[in-house]
Amino acid sequence: MSGGFEKTEGETGGVKKGRFSKEVVEIVSGLTLFDDDLMSRVFDNNIEATELLLRIIFGRPIKVVKAKGQEEIHSYDIDGRTIRLDIMAVDSDGKKIDIEVQTGEKGSDIKRARYHSSLLDSGMLKKGQDFSEIRDSYVIFIYKHDKFHAGLPVYHINRYVGETGEMFEDGSNIIYVNGTYSGDDDLGKMLADFMQPDASKINFKELADGVRYFKEEGGWENMCEAVERYANKVEKRGVLNGKVDLIIGIMAENNISLDDALNLSGVKGEERSLITEEVKKRQKAIS
Repeated sequence: MSGGFEKTEGETGGVKKGRFSKEVVEIVSGLTLFDDDLMSRVFDNNIEATELLLRIIFGRPIKVVKAKGQEEIHSYDIDGRTIRLDIMAVDSDGKKIDIEVQTGEKGSDIKRARYHSSLLDSGMLKKGQDFSEIRDSYVIFIYKHDKFHAGLPVYHINRYVGETGEMFEDGSNIIYVNGTYSGDDDLGKMLADFMQPDASKINFKELADGVRYFKEEGGWENMCEAVERYANKVEKRGVLNGKVDLIIGIMAENNISLDDALNLSGVKGEERSLITEEVKKRQKAIS
């Protein structure tokens, strides 16, 4: 199939579960498509699943020519913020479609949608191309909750001319999908699938095959390794934050500079650079 989930001989049940802690195995078992690590893997290069998702959201068939998980888009400003898209899809007309799954309010922020939209547009034209050649772009947030609390299944964010009420059709589109919607149509069934950790209970085969592959078959180890890396990263971040708090405390208590506090604490090398960066971020945030 297009998603590359063909099972090889002896793959099922052949993974070495002893390699991973009980906690990691339990986390992977509970993952759903609302977890972006799983979602981006299931849809990566999986044309069939991506076409299914877009057909349901758009209400019409979409011919997808590219579906890439964890695609990075860099700002043209050297100090600008890079974004990593859960799924970057491109259709047969060259339209770019960013598909995001979000479980929290911060991740679904409307300013985030604006920034994603701007970076999608920024790389569409090459030098010398006319502005009329820019393709439409879509940013789709599949949000676990009801973003606008109106009980609607989908919210389309459109621009209007304030004085006339006419649509300002510049081709930039932002869509929020209400993850709490539970209708008996394809959208309701797909959202139920996004909530379902058990592949055998997922309605759409295109989604069930991908979830099964990464949770029960050949992609299981890859998924466990990703969860393990994330857990280690969180642990290291916690240790770093503790040291940052200590350095800030030393600076305040002794009324000394950041460099002096680092020297006093004997912090060197890469750790010094990381702590310096984090302290400056905090100082900038409160200035």
